[in-house]
Amino acid sequence: MFSQDSHVSDELLLMELEGELSPRDAGSVGVHLDACWRCRARRQELERSIADFIQAYQQEFDQRLPPAAGARALLKARLAQQAAAGGIESRKRFIGWLQPRWVAPLCMLGLLIAGWFAIRVGWQERQSVTGTNRPYAMNDPAVSTPNTALTPGATILLSRSAVCSEPNVKNKDVPRSIQRLVFREYGLANAQPRAYEVDYLITPALGGSDDIRNLWPHSYSGEWNARVKDALEDRLREMVCSGTIRLADAQREIASNWIEAYKKYFHTDHPLPEHEDR
Repeated sequence: MFSQDSHVSDELLLMELEGELSPRDAGSVGVHLDACWRCRARRQELERSIADFIQAYQQEFDQRLPPAAGARALLKARLAQQAAAGGIESRKRFIGWLQPRWVAPLCMLGLLIAGWFAIRVGWQERQSVTGTNRPYAMNDPAVSTPNTALTPGATILLSRSAVCSEPNVKNKDVPRSIQRLVFREYGLANAQPRAYEVDYLITPALGGSDDIRNLWPHSYSGEWNARVKDALEDRLREMVCSGTIRLADAQREIASNWIEAYKKYFHTDHPLPEHEDR
């Protein structure tokens, strides 16, 4: 689908972010993104623009439309229009687009989109109750491991020296708009956000990306909770930076089965007490 010297268009990146590509095209885009840092960076830039636009939109129309649906759809249409014209404007241009003279037309369009979205969500939720379209049940137990189809993990091409020279090892805060997407993908739209950490499968301290494919709702409750995984992340980083384990191996182990990795490197079958309530 793409040659070595070509790049994915903004339109295709937007369709990939929305899950609108065919399985074949999505696979081709995914393979290209894995090998092309430029397209991967552009994808993250578009995702950040979407999140920032949603936040600005909500401040303007918080009482008029559902939290994210209207803004995201409008932004997507705007981005597609700009991409077809030869480029996408900066975030300031997007915000400037929301002038008073556009308020009434946007409200009308937004209400139409919101009505369609409500019908679609209602249909999806009815399917979810029967278990046909939901990864987890309505009353969800503690989520200790990610759904690999939704969260396979994603990394940035960084060397061991680049990873270990980064002084801040704490995970970056995930924007609320992205958190909502993660909860919705996992069928947890009605869950209490305080009960979960939108966690990085591969922590940024190990070269993990802020791509949504690297995020999942990890419970604070249960035996293998988010705080226990934090301890493993710290241990693996120490081992990588001391040369005990290769960075690629650490990324692979935490992404494939973080619980087994914890057992392996802490030599235990159960979380250590000091890790359960960090």
